[in-house]
Amino acid sequence: MKIAKISRPPSSPLQWCALRWGPQFQTVISDEIQPWLSKLYGSHFIKIGPLSHSIDTSRCAISHQVRIGHDADQVDLVGDIEKLPIMSKSIDACLITHALAWSKDPHQVLREVDRVLVDDGWIVLSEFNPYSLLGLARWWPGIAQKARFYPRSRLTDWLSLLNYEIVSCCATQILPWRTQSGMLTRHFPSLGCNNIILARKRTYPLTLAKRRSSTQGARLRPAVNVSRQICSLDDHHEADK
Repeated sequence: MKIAKISRPPSSPLQWCALRWGPQFQTVISDEIQPWLSKLYGSHFIKIGPLSHSIDTSRCAISHQVRIGHDADQVDLVGDIEKLPIMSKSIDACLITHALAWSKDPHQVLREVDRVLVDDGWIVLSEFNPYSLLGLARWWPGIAQKARFYPRSRLTDWLSLLNYEIVSCCATQILPWRTQSGMLTRHFPSLGCNNIILARKRTYPLTLAKRRSSTQGARLRPAVNVSRQICSLDDHHEADK
């Protein structure tokens, strides 16, 4: 497995039309996340990465939505996605659409998102699937040549390490040039071009550790030893007398 962090970030496309079948991906991702948007609530919603800005989130109940990126003409807040200019625990939900694919350090992007999200906040994450037709043809000219593809298992592991609960996960578009799911997508969902994940931040461990029965006994031992030492000292004093 290759290390996720690299020394120099690849150049990211600023619009979906810069990618082969990009408009189709934009349409499908927007359609797939619509049922999830009704679950998101709060006061602030951020979109990270240039491809997230044009994803339709108008049905989301969170009215204050902020686009974050480097291009001042297309964003509401100029900033580095690996060092978000936002206060900690001030954001209720976040959309990340293929921002990790062109990031120098995807771990840092997720850590920054985790920092700014409130407890029980939401992440909607979309990334390219390496085990798809797009993944096999990614080195062809115009087909996301410089993008980095991460399997679904790796993405869910990163989120689990940050203590996120995977609420929903799906893959779409086995045939990248189609905007509607067909028989292939229904029968072979793991071969879709886009992995879309809905995760929720949790403030307690997802795996609870059992309390040891001997813990209480271990805490009493120092007090017992001290009592024995005091008794032995008293015996020595009486012997000296």
